[in-house]
Amino acid sequence: MRKIKIPDTMISVVLNSYSGVDALCIEQRPVPTPRRNEVLVKVAFAPINPSDLATLTGYYGFKDPTPIVPGGEGSGEVVSAGPGIMASYFLGKRVACTGWGTGGGVWSEYIVKSVKGGVLTLDKSLGLEQGAMSFINPLTASAFIDISKKGGHQAIILTAAASSLGHKVNRLGRNEGIQIVNVVRRDAQVDLLKAQGADIVLNSNEVGFEQQLHDVCHQTNTHIAFDAVAGPLTNQLLKAMPPNSKVTVFSALSKQAVQASPDLLIFENKRIDNFWLGPWMSQQNFVKIMLLWKRVQKQMPNLLKSKIRKIYPIQEVKEAIRDYTSQMTGGKILLRMS
Repeated sequence: MRKIKIPDTMISVVLNSYSGVDALCIEQRPVPTPRRNEVLVKVAFAPINPSDLATLTGYYGFKDPTPIVPGGEGSGEVVSAGPGIMASYFLGKRVACTGWGTGGGVWSEYIVKSVKGGVLTLDKSLGLEQGAMSFINPLTASAFIDISKKGGHQAIILTAAASSLGHKVNRLGRNEGIQIVNVVRRDAQVDLLKAQGADIVLNSNEVGFEQQLHDVCHQTNTHIAFDAVAGPLTNQLLKAMPPNSKVTVFSALSKQAVQASPDLLIFENKRIDNFWLGPWMSQQNFVKIMLLWKRVQKQMPNLLKSKIRKIYPIQEVKEAIRDYTSQMTGGKILLRMS
């Protein structure tokens, strides 16, 4: 392993209050030191995800007292390791890392992460750009397909389907023979998904949407929906599907409370549950997680590849976020840390 000089200080993106992008600033901070079973990662790239936007306004599952360093995932190289056999194993390796748990978010030149779930090694064939996006969306898409197959579902509904996650679910679904009923909000998104091979794409803002969704769900025998929007749309999904169906809510892009008619829940045995990647992974055994990660790594160059629209230096994080929010379905925005 080549010797890497570790500086005393680093640049970090810091959120000073849960009031959005304007509460971000760039700070010089001491480079942290890894403790037992921890590693120091020199971060290369980190994407901007919808969950990151939610974090900036305090609308995500983690809401530690500010100031905090945001950033849900990234990639880099382990340049220092604390005591412990596992920490030594990661030394010098290229890794994907999460913004959960030890060390906080990854929008920083260096971060400390636990070897117990905070870092996973990247396949040698995978570049650091794609590696930075190999955790949240690829594992979520894989989990949706895994859940669907285990439940014996041959068709699923997916809302916010023109997102980066939506593209991955569609590609995996076609590969596994699962029909995806895509729900989007604009005609341009309908055209985009159909151009990429999706055959069922519905615009929720179109007149007659509810009837179209009902007809499609009964024709395809769709009994499960993965909902990223919440609000009134959740009830529309429940209403459209046959009895004994469920909606799995995994985000709330509408920033509205989930709506559900009691008669659907009581008399048609329909239900609502939830999905959050971190807790879902913690419920899986170690062998399954390793096999899933190995499969994701092999699928990253094709089925799970993310389109990159632009890369910004860390110092331009505010401009990068505004660019991303102006066109969230046009490809991913990456932050380059050094």
